[in-house]
Amino acid sequence: MKHTKLVLAMAATLTATASFSALAMDLYVDSKTKQVFTEPGKGRVLLNDSNNVKVGNTPFVPTPVAAPAADIEAIKKDLELKTNEIKALSEKAEEAADPKFAHVKLDDGIHFATKDGNFTASINGRLQVDSQTNVNQALNNGGYTQATNATALGNDGLGTHIANGAPLTLSDGMALRRGRLGVEGTFFKNTFYKFEYDFTRAGTSSNFGNTASSGVTDAFIGYNFTKESLIKVGAFKEPFSLEEATSNRYTTFIERNMAVNTFVDNLNTYKLGIGGNYSTDRWLAATSLQTESVGNTSSTTSAVAGDTSNRKAGTGNTSWEANARVAGTPWMASKTKFLHVGASGSYMQINNNYNADGTFSNGGMIFANGIGNNVDRTTILSTGNMTSGSKNALNAHSVDHMTRFGAESAVVYGPFSAQTEYLRTDLSGEGYSSTALDGYYGYVTYFLTGESRNYKAKTASWDRIKPNRNFDLKGGWGAWELATGYDYLNLNSGPVQGGRASTAKFGINWYLNSHTRFMANYVKALDINTAGATTSNATTSGLYSTNRGYNNADFDIIETRVQLDW
Repeated sequence: MKHTKLVLAMAATLTATASFSALAMDLYVDSKTKQVFTEPGKGRVLLNDSNNVKVGNTPFVPTPVAAPAADIEAIKKDLELKTNEIKALSEKAEEAADPKFAHVKLDDGIHFATKDGNFTASINGRLQVDSQTNVNQALNNGGYTQATNATALGNDGLGTHIANGAPLTLSDGMALRRGRLGVEGTFFKNTFYKFEYDFTRAGTSSNFGNTASSGVTDAFIGYNFTKESLIKVGAFKEPFSLEEATSNRYTTFIERNMAVNTFVDNLNTYKLGIGGNYSTDRWLAATSLQTESVGNTSSTTSAVAGDTSNRKAGTGNTSWEANARVAGTPWMASKTKFLHVGASGSYMQINNNYNADGTFSNGGMIFANGIGNNVDRTTILSTGNMTSGSKNALNAHSVDHMTRFGAESAVVYGPFSAQTEYLRTDLSGEGYSSTALDGYYGYVTYFLTGESRNYKAKTASWDRIKPNRNFDLKGGWGAWELATGYDYLNLNSGPVQGGRASTAKFGINWYLNSHTRFMANYVKALDINTAGATTSNATTSGLYSTNRGYNNADFDIIETRVQLDW
């Protein structure tokens, strides 16, 4: 209706204008069609030519048509509205051009940024819902049980055991493996930050020793000197190992392999300190000087048991460490065909805090792990605290420092990939000489749907998988990945008898889209040897070890995970 009124008004205006201008211009009429023209032509007669006007006829003069007053008023109001709309659009354009204008992106998470790029913020999070089903548990221990009151000791010919306690078998069930929420971003482009909290890690249980602060994972502030170099201060991961550098959102198997879990992750890899990185498109060099936080921190959570913290809620000085990792791609034909290699090294000074009478108070170091179990994370291999006894006493042991070494390699060739790592930890101190613990793993993967593993050069680790086509009900299958591997860990060396184990693993990963995936793993224990374990998990005697109950045990575990992250 508005447009109709506007057309009528324009027609009226043009008609009026023509009427007033008719006397000032020559008009011509076609002798046959009677149409009026402003220019001469064949068959056209000049209207105001007296020689061509018949007697009794008057020249043709158009009659002006006036627009109704109501239509003119409506046109004025419409023009006023249009003017206001144009003004609002101009103001919005000026606001968007302001460098401080912030915009929101929701295409790959929740991101905020100013137009000039000085300030950014992203909300990140992850939720991992796990299950564990133990389809086979053959414990060759004659009814070995873990004590609840540690009072009755006996011997069944297989070694000292504890009666009247809980069975050593692992439990079936479900658990929230991780539930994290965090924020990260930049100030004035070069200053960056990250803070993340894991709600499944925090707690005040005296058995597990976790504190509220143990829920904090990444919490650091940093500065980018150039595109390649940065420095950061706070709590962050140690630069050690390819699998540890890879976020648990992108690992191939549900649990990290035993050597990485034992020597890096289960010690609480998010330590406080200062670190620096230098990275290019092909190479990374990272280093850090870090210490544990005061009090007890542990990344280990379990539906049943298993505290592997190295602080034990004590007081006194804390340990510190220096770490370094170098990694890169010496051969890179494309983003889907390349070779990755790397090496890590670490020196850790361990604090052993003693009481005034020389008896051990707290500190030391423990290496402990399961065999890849994800819900009931009971430790099957364990060194116990490697510092024990009174200071300088007979048969006392004290781990003063450790050196860790790691070598890593991976290859990607289209949908196929392979990865392997070797890790070793050398112990030094009173009672330790040429004591070395080690482990390694290797696995291969293949994408049935044609994708390739995604590599992130900035951290020399694996990144998010993006399916060629997301899962939908119209024929989209998402991405499907098959994986199989071998895992080995040896915690036996000299006075340390934490046991050794090897497992075979099979996995299926279904990526519904780039942020949602379903994982299923089958873990088969090939060899568990804890016959020489001497650690005590009770309080009455050091003559027995619950870990011995797993000697020659046969485990078959089915694990699942449903994961959403952003």
